Amino acid sequence: MHQPIPRNGPRERLARDVARDVDHAQDAEPRTFLARLGKNLAAQDLVVAGYLTVLAIAVLMAHGAGRETSIRLVAADIVGFVIGLFLTRGGILRQGSPANALVYRLTVFLPVFLSYFQLRWILPMVSPHSLDANLLALDLRLFGVEPALAWDRFVTPYTTEWFAFFYFGYFVLLPLHVLPMMFLAKDTARIAHFSLGIILVVVIGHVLYMLVPGWGPYHYLASHFTHPLEGGTFWHLVQATVQGGGAQKDIFPSLHTALPTYFAIFSYLHRRALPFRYTWPLLAFACSQIILATMFLRWHYLIDIFAGLALATFAALASHRIVTWEAGHRVRRGVTPIYTRLDGGAREEAAPSRDPC
Repeated sequence: MHQPIPRNGPRERLARDVARDVDHAQDAEPRTFLARLGKNLAAQDLVVAGYLTVLAIAVLMAHGAGRETSIRLVAADIVGFVIGLFLTRGGILRQGSPANALVYRLTVFLPVFLSYFQLRWILPMVSPHSLDANLLALDLRLFGVEPALAWDRFVTPYTTEWFAFFYFGYFVLLPLHVLPMMFLAKDTARIAHFSLGIILVVVIGHVLYMLVPGWGPYHYLASHFTHPLEGGTFWHLVQATVQGGGAQKDIFPSLHTALPTYFAIFSYLHRRALPFRYTWPLLAFACSQIILATMFLRWHYLIDIFAGLALATFAALASHRIVTWEAGHRVRRGVTPIYTRLDGGAREEAAPSRDPC
């Protein structure tokens, strides 16, 4: 004689709980496109939206040469960003699909990074003045020295080329960190931490460029240097890069300091994972040389460096705290994770560890 199957065993209770959660999630599913879009938005989406809004207000209120070009560029950024959010957070592209994952990555990163090259037109128009005198005075009052002037006696073709090598290395470090993390990494919690942090660094830095514009020691203190900067291949590469794509009045804070420092802090926090276990000491050394190079090559004041260090530290710590909270919040609300994998594979853990070390 068969024993009756218990209807209140552990498996049965679990099945009922799952079914109830599914029913609740279905009941809570937004019924309109805009409601679905709003529910799926992440903190970094709001940060980028706020940044583009600030840029739009700044160029609309400004007057002078380049205004029409600046308006067109910022408008293109906004249109691309909004379309991308509609496709991804709005669910037009299926949530969790490789297409959704790819388009979302491009949506949040392209407007932010492309806007740097647009600052070449925006900054002179929005902030036609210069605060070099104030920054120099602040350096002398706080530190009693201006490194660009103090190190002038050490300028030789060899020292210039050494620091130019590391300064130009910044343009290599940036894609070496961003591209693999965005397009090859599979740990979506780690991607979310990295992404929010680097977005915070860049957008806060760009807004401060408009509030604290300056040319830097190479321009403001040009008559005070006795040793000209002369180097080889890397010094020529640095000059060509800055003249060809630089925003010109982008000194406070130093993003040449903030971004490598952010990469170094992020790598140290995640040093138990590959490749950070081996790369963080090398990155820390390279970061130190890049920071020195920004002053030796006369691009930045010392106060710019401290502002960059503060910005990187804030972004690294704040982004981890925000993403940890947000990931758990999205799980409780039944919302798709901040990032999904490009290969459409299984999702990673819902939230990053509270202690990433």
